[in-house]
Amino acid sequence: MKYAVTTLLLPSLLASLALAAPVPAAKLTLRPSYGGAVIDGRVYVPTPDTLVGAWSAVGAARLMRCSPICEVVSSLPMKNTTVLGSESTYRIALGGQFIRGQRIAVSLRFRSGRVLVTTAVVNR
Repeated sequence: MKYAVTTLLLPSLLASLALAAPVPAAKLTLRPSYGGAVIDGRVYVPTPDTLVGAWSAVGAARLMRCSPICEVVSSLPMKNTTVLGSESTYRIALGGQFIRGQRIAVSLRFRSGRVLVTTAVVNR
């Protein structure tokens, strides 16, 4: 009887632990710039990871590292909370035309296989 109870409870316990695993989160806005927009905000990852791609409805975004000049890179390192935007070292640029107040869905893909889908509102 004891073996039967542990056999039944163990899978449900493991499933609940998998559901409780922390996931990436983000609070983002879009700031219009020449020819598109730059994502401003913070991305939280529970464990260090690498951002390898970003997309929106208008297409793929460019990942950039700016120190001291901006250059397009294939990935961005993410550690706990990473600040993105014009005031930070890392930027994500979207091409296209954006209207103030517009909500844009943004997908961020990490090397670990996780994908974060969030919305960003166009400011200014």
